[in-house]
Formats: sequence, C-alpha cells, structure tokens
Amino acid sequence: MRPVCQSRRVLEIASVADVTSLRELQEGDADRVRDAFVSDAVEMSRQGDVRDLASARAYVDRMLDNADLRTLVAVDDADRLLAFAAVSVDRANANGWVFYWAHPDARRRGITSQVVRALADRELGEGGLYRLELGYRANNPGSAAVARAAGFVREGLEREKFLVDGERIDVITAARLKTDPA
Repeated sequence: MRPVCQSRRVLEIASVADVTSLRELQEGDADRVRDAFVSDAVEMSRQGDVRDLASARAYVDRMLDNADLRTLVAVDDADRLLAFAAVSVDRANANGWVFYWAHPDARRRGITSQVVRALADRELGEGGLYRLELGYRANNPGSAAVARAAGFVREGLEREKFLVDGERIDVITAARLKTDPA
C-alpha cells in the first residue's frame, strides 16, 4: 500500500514558460520518465535503470512506494512531466538527500531549478526538515547551476567518488539549511 503524502495540493508557477504547475509524481508519468532516461542513457544512468516503459513504470512505482521519499514534478498545461525532483528523508536527523533530472523538453530552461527550489522550500518549511544535501559531478555545469539557483551552498569536493563509464569523477557536495537566507 502506498503511503499517503501530507499534501496533495498543486502549486502554481508563473515564472517559467510552459510550466503550469508543480505536483507530486504520479503513475501516469511513466512514459515521460522513459523518454527522459532514453534520451541520454549515459547522463541518466546515475538516476536509475530505465530502458523501456515497463522499467519506467517500475521506477515510478519504487518512488511512490517509498515512505521516506517525497517528490515534486513540473508539468506543462497538458500535465506532462517536464522536470523531477525528490528528497530521500532521514527522519532521525531531519535531513534529506535531494536528487533531480529533466525531460529533454525542459533542459537548459531553468525549469529544473524551479522544481528543486520549490521542493527545498517545501521540505525546509512544512516538510519539517532542517538540512538538505545533494551532490553533482564536478564536470556537470548544468547540475551545478541547478543547485546554485535552488539556493544550495557548495560545501566540498569528494574526490573520485563516482565511477562513470570506467572513469573516476569528482563530486561537489552542497547543502541548504532551514536557517539559510531565502
């Protein structure tokens, strides 16, 4: 049985073209999840293993079935997923690990930053968390820009943390605290 989230309300967004609202991930988003993963298998490989509609449905089901995971997606006026953000919650410490990705239709348009910022605002407010963390590859300026635009502060470098296509990649860590200025 899927956990019931505290808030199912839809948040209106007006600052990014084509984004009409933010809402939680839904089962019907599987086709857009598949498209995002298939569009750039190398880039998306760190996010999960999605190759087709069946594995996209399994990915969405895992997200929805995880009581310690909270999601937020940006959608267009046809309710099609544009960008995804989630936080894996560490209840004991009131912390969370944030991760995010974008559908190819939304990349390089500021949409992912909006979703990550809205997720962080929600979780550091009504979500009851104190600290949110994330990590991105040091050679990924797009992900760095998303983190900065969402208010995350760089904290450090984890040398050769990720193994991507046989190459060791440095990871930048960043965080946002409840007490950080908006």
